[in-house]
Amino acid sequence: MSSLPELYTSTDPQVITVREALRSVVDPEIGLNVIELGLIRDLTFDTDELQVKMILTTPFCPYGPAMVESVRKAAQSASNLPTFVDIGMEPWSPEMMEEGAGGDWGLF
Repeated sequence: MSSLPELYTSTDPQVITVREALRSVVDPEIGLNVIELGLIRDLTFDTDELQVKMILTTPFCPYGPAMVESVRKAAQSASNLPTFVDIGMEPWSPEMMEEGAGGDWGLF
């Protein structure tokens, strides 16, 4: 989908490893993982840390803090790097979802 960041198509082994690990983090209200929802907007690998930029489906998501911590833990475990999660201000929309992920919702 056009609104998905480059990390969704990257063939870099580090990115793939972290991206696949993040599929274990599920939004409990929606039942889809953060990758399917398009919530992970960027991964920046430095020599000694990983920065994850993510957004939430709504600014007042009641599960936001728990999801952010789950994303941090999953990315840190997969990358073996200290990991920090920054919350972006970009508004989420269903068009950000991975191709086919909205099928169960009847969105696509």
